Amino acid sequence: MTPDQISGAILDAQKALQAGNSALCQQKIDAVLSDVPGHPEALYILAVLKRLHKNYPAAQQTIDTLLSTSPDFGRAFQELGHLLRETGDAPGAVAAYQQAVIANPALIASWQALHQLYTQLGQAPQGAQAQQQLVRMKALPKLLLAVTNYLYEGKIGKAEDYCRAYLIENPTDTEGMRLLAEIANRYGVLDEAEFLLESALEFAPENVQIRIDYIQILRKRQNFVAAVEQAKILLDSDPDNPVFMSHLAIQSMQASDYDGALDLFDKILDTLSGDVATHTSRGHALKTMGQQDAAIDAYRTALEHGPTHGDAWYSLANLKTFRFSDSDIGAMQECLSNRTMHANSRVQLHFALGKALEDREDYQQSFEHYQAGNGLKAAQSRYAADKMDEEFQAQKRAFTKSVADAKSGIGHPAPDPIFIVGLPRAGSTLLEQILASHSQVDGTMELPNILSLATSLRKRKPIDAADGYPGGLAALSTEDCQRFGEQYISETMQHRDGAPFFTDKMPNNFRHIGLIKSILPNAKIIDARRGAMDCCFSGFKQLFAEGQEFTYGLEQVGQYYRGYVDLMDHWDAVFPGDILRVQYEDVVADLESEVRRILAYCDLPYEAACVDFHKTERAVKTASSEQVRQKINRQGMDKWKPFEPWLGPLKDALGDLA
Repeated sequence: MTPDQISGAILDAQKALQAGNSALCQQKIDAVLSDVPGHPEALYILAVLKRLHKNYPAAQQTIDTLLSTSPDFGRAFQELGHLLRETGDAPGAVAAYQQAVIANPALIASWQALHQLYTQLGQAPQGAQAQQQLVRMKALPKLLLAVTNYLYEGKIGKAEDYCRAYLIENPTDTEGMRLLAEIANRYGVLDEAEFLLESALEFAPENVQIRIDYIQILRKRQNFVAAVEQAKILLDSDPDNPVFMSHLAIQSMQASDYDGALDLFDKILDTLSGDVATHTSRGHALKTMGQQDAAIDAYRTALEHGPTHGDAWYSLANLKTFRFSDSDIGAMQECLSNRTMHANSRVQLHFALGKALEDREDYQQSFEHYQAGNGLKAAQSRYAADKMDEEFQAQKRAFTKSVADAKSGIGHPAPDPIFIVGLPRAGSTLLEQILASHSQVDGTMELPNILSLATSLRKRKPIDAADGYPGGLAALSTEDCQRFGEQYISETMQHRDGAPFFTDKMPNNFRHIGLIKSILPNAKIIDARRGAMDCCFSGFKQLFAEGQEFTYGLEQVGQYYRGYVDLMDHWDAVFPGDILRVQYEDVVADLESEVRRILAYCDLPYEAACVDFHKTERAVKTASSEQVRQKINRQGMDKWKPFEPWLGPLKDALGDLA
């Protein structure tokens, strides 16, 4: 069936279901599922059909299948709520409806059911909250309700079309502006999202949700000072509100005010001693500060109050040096049998179990959990490997040696930035820690500024558009290049601490080296490289906070690594001698020699502290935070080899690079 035929069959099935024609509905759904066995909409309609016919086991099986491939499909959780309610499991129905409205807040039927069930169960405060949300959703204009629904079902293009159409007629509607900002956020156009939310706040400064969204965008843009200011305004409006305290605590943590964040977390816990999210966030702050034992205690406390809280389980695993007990493993395995657990928690538990079983040398079961977690993440992602390959090729076409020669030296002359690029899990945090141990270098973090500039230059146009990005790079004027370079230096100043140089370790910046060299010709660029199998498999085992969607599949991470190597070869040809490649395995084999080579490239005098990097006390926010606080060792080498029987797709994708 063609996509249009599938859409037509789904529409016919929906109409037949509404008309009570079960036979025709079943026929249309069978046709779709025979062609696309896991089609989410078809499985959803089938589950509804089975429930209406009171074939509850078949309905449950269909929902389980649907959620295994579409773990954040809100209507699937809503249908599970209906099923559990009909079969007499009111608490289970409540849990399912809760997950439904988390996945899609536009589901009016779920809010209504929650209000009724909370009332029946004698939980008046929760019932009142559900009623408040129900009233809010019903009050939305129909077009904005449709926008919300499309947005949370991943139909971003439709959501944008409807939202822009609504705003043409209602240009000052703050909810429309807020939704369009969320659409821009999902496209990665963060400057547009920030502008929309800032404008909406001018019209409705008392609107809590708009301010919260604005805080999140400011944090995503790493404008932590402004995010803290906005969080303080939020808390000032209701000083005893624990939710508002939590927002300020999280923003304070991002701004490296860990003592302030911990004070706020403690204040929240004085009144909400069992708040799972607060205990977990407190653990994150302690981990970043290097207080591992205290972080473990915080995560353990979170799990005492919420045994299925996947974030706490995965945070323990993500300490890397932590080891799970037999009872921990049993508890995590039991959690996975909970059908109404949040999709993200399910993903986190699979990754945590993968780590726990790998430590036990049970490699087959470990791999099965890594594979399951990656599969769920891939189902949530819009990543397309072929489109990424197109981007790599577009960079090569747009930025040739002749373009590089024409732009040589025309950007902002500041020598301050040291970019560390490559793939995640390739040793970039180690190199940053080495450089940050030098008296003349500030270690910052993975800064989004180059990625944001690239997105802005793309102007939402196709990757091959001549006037977009990277096609329009050659047309950037001297003034443009100087302005963008100066803008980068200005925007990143908030992360620095007075040293003349600073690191930017956003790994994905390797895709934008042409842009970097155009606007910051004197910047240093270090390519952090690690053996292909170790690097790719390490990425596959890592659950990233956001981004890096290419890691959620063996074939696609291998394909991405090949594209990275090919593009770096291009940059080496375009900028001969300008980029320093540092091989992780060489650093492990001869630390001092590699440190001297790195410092010489950066025009920095040798300092012994760079070799003793593990003694440097600083906040480290990446997954390697515990590893860079230890002496250099070979523990990270060849970790893929015990998993070799299952890594055929990765080897095939890497080809000769394997």
